[in-house]
Amino acid sequence: MPMKRTIYRILMAAATLLLLAAFAIYVAYAINIIQFPYDYDQGEGFELVDTILYSQFQWPYQNTDDYPFYSSNYPPVFHILPVPFVWLFGPSYAYGRLLSFIGTLITAALIAYAINREGQRPWVAILCALAFLSSNMIYHNGPLFRQHMTMVLFETASVVLLTWAYPAHKWRYIALAFGFLILAGYTKQLAAITAIAVLMWLFLRSPRQAILWGIRFAVVGFAIFIGLTLATQGEWWRQAIVANVNHFDPIQALGLVKLWFQLHGALLIPAGLLVLYELYIDRLSLYSIWFVATTIFGVIGAGTWGAGDSYYATSITAMCILTGILFSRTLNHGWQFPDNFYVRALSPTLGPVARQLASTAFVIIPVAFIAYAISTFKMPTEGPIFGDVAAQLHIQPNVLGRHYDSASYDVLGYANIGHFTTAEDMEAGKQIVEIIQGTDGLVMSEDAGFELAAGRPVISNPTQLRNLYLNGEWNGTTLINMVENQEFALIILRASFYPDPMLQVVLERYTPQESISLNGFTYVFWRPAGEASTSEQTE
Repeated sequence: MPMKRTIYRILMAAATLLLLAAFAIYVAYAINIIQFPYDYDQGEGFELVDTILYSQFQWPYQNTDDYPFYSSNYPPVFHILPVPFVWLFGPSYAYGRLLSFIGTLITAALIAYAINREGQRPWVAILCALAFLSSNMIYHNGPLFRQHMTMVLFETASVVLLTWAYPAHKWRYIALAFGFLILAGYTKQLAAITAIAVLMWLFLRSPRQAILWGIRFAVVGFAIFIGLTLATQGEWWRQAIVANVNHFDPIQALGLVKLWFQLHGALLIPAGLLVLYELYIDRLSLYSIWFVATTIFGVIGAGTWGAGDSYYATSITAMCILTGILFSRTLNHGWQFPDNFYVRALSPTLGPVARQLASTAFVIIPVAFIAYAISTFKMPTEGPIFGDVAAQLHIQPNVLGRHYDSASYDVLGYANIGHFTTAEDMEAGKQIVEIIQGTDGLVMSEDAGFELAAGRPVISNPTQLRNLYLNGEWNGTTLINMVENQEFALIILRASFYPDPMLQVVLERYTPQESISLNGFTYVFWRPAGEASTSEQTE
């Protein structure tokens, strides 16, 4: 026994060091991104525009057929949170990125709390929390000015609170949990899957209570929905609901689900085993239903246009909790096998397998954490500290020549982010802003941050226009006529996200005259055809 305990502690210490190293890289990445004053991930600038509009007591759900052709397609909660900072300090990416980063830390703390409450194994609980932050899919989305991780925070708070409050009949806390669920839904629409999982679990426990709480939840949520629709003259429905119906790409979905398992398999397998145990031997917990529901939707949702690996974030959260519970119960020898059909059918093998697992858990559990830390490894390969470590460990970059990521960037839908920004990126951003400031006339950019930094109005939201166009909800006559008449002195394209009819007019009436690379992307500057380039004008 002392030898087993020693081996367990040594292996757990190794796992802890690896996951703490991953956490240190995550913190360094967050600090780096929070200080970057331009768009890092596509769409961040438009999230900031939403916050600015709320700070001015304006709705971001606007008619995209009229100038400035701008609208948001996301619910309001996340964009309202940084508003006080805008009032005090002015617009900045830092507030939203910092709030998102802190949100992931709170989510990790909730994971640790949930596991320790179930199994009283603090070390296992802490490692599962660190495993959440180590996930490549959490890491590179965590400190962005995007609403997804804040949704996950509210979802997790709701589920963790309900698993305690409902069995204990703590009605006020149950109401609070549903309040978190409403906040999650009005942070991002995907939280509807967690709401379905919660109501399914309640129905299995008490159909009457599930119906009663479901009605209350629906009344509050629907009242907010109707209020938003009326307050925005129907644009909330058009922009946030209709425009979010995107086509499904099976290649993207398959690639992401393979990558999801490749990265998280060491902890996904234990989570799946606990689901099977509860399904056939014990009783399904909310965590298991939540995990299954969000995983199924993650597979489907991640395959839609505009989606990606972030759609697995809630599933990864549930995975960490389930795995932590299974590991804690195994170390506590807390497995129960009631006399039922499945136990009797499996009795010749169930007992010996359970005993074997219990006797080898002191090795299997820490090795699973070590394997997970290795499979999710990522780090910069340049700089005064990371460069030296990479050189010593012979780690070669596979992202932009400056970053290593165990995930494959060749997988469609896996965001090309996670690397640190550099002084060269800062300089490139300044150059883009100076070009905008030096342009007489209207400027339209696929990334809004440059327009904001240059003090210019943000015109259009390309992905929103594209979504509306594909759903038959965009009348782009006015905007297309402006492009046709060369009313824009400069159009900056990065990924050509605009609707096809508009892009066609840009190709016909504008010519690319220069480009600047920033953060791994190339920004191309299109000016009216026949106009001299910037360099020629300077000469």
